[in-house]
Amino acid sequence: MDGYTRKVNTYLFFKLPSAWWCGVRLRELTDLYAVSTVRHRWINQNPFKSMFWAVQGMAAELATGALVSREIRKSGRGISMLVLKNKAHFTKKARGRITFRCEDGARLSETLNTVLNTDKGETIWMTAIGRDETGEIVSEFHFEWTLKARGR
Repeated sequence: MDGYTRKVNTYLFFKLPSAWWCGVRLRELTDLYAVSTVRHRWINQNPFKSMFWAVQGMAAELATGALVSREIRKSGRGISMLVLKNKAHFTKKARGRITFRCEDGARLSETLNTVLNTDKGETIWMTAIGRDETGEIVSEFHFEWTLKARGR
C-alpha cells in the first residue's frame, strides 16, 4: 500500500465514516486500475446473511472514484467530479472478502485530456467488478462520472 492509498483510507475515516466502519478500503491504485475490498461482517450484512448491496456499492464506487480523483490531482487543475448515474447487477450472495477492480484508467485519462484541452464537461462510464475469494463475480457496478473544469 503506497502513501496515496493510505491517505485515501484516512480520508474515508474522516469524510465517509459509514464506508470506513463497514470495512471498505482501497488496496491498490495505479494509472490503469484500482482495487478496493470489503469483508462481509455483521455490521454490513442484510437479513439474508450476505453483504448489503449498498456496502458493495460503496466499495465499487471507491474503486472508480479513486482513479478519477488521482487523475484530477495529477492534472493540477480544478476539475469537478460527480456521479450522474449508476447501474448494478448482482449474480451471487456476497460473503467473505469481496474485491472490486476497476480497469478504466486509460479511458479515464483520455476523457480527462479532453476536459483539460476543451474546457467542456465530459462523462465517462466506469465499471467495477466485485469478486469473492474464489474469484467468482458477485456484482458488477457501473458509474457514470461527470467531469468539468472549474473556474473558466
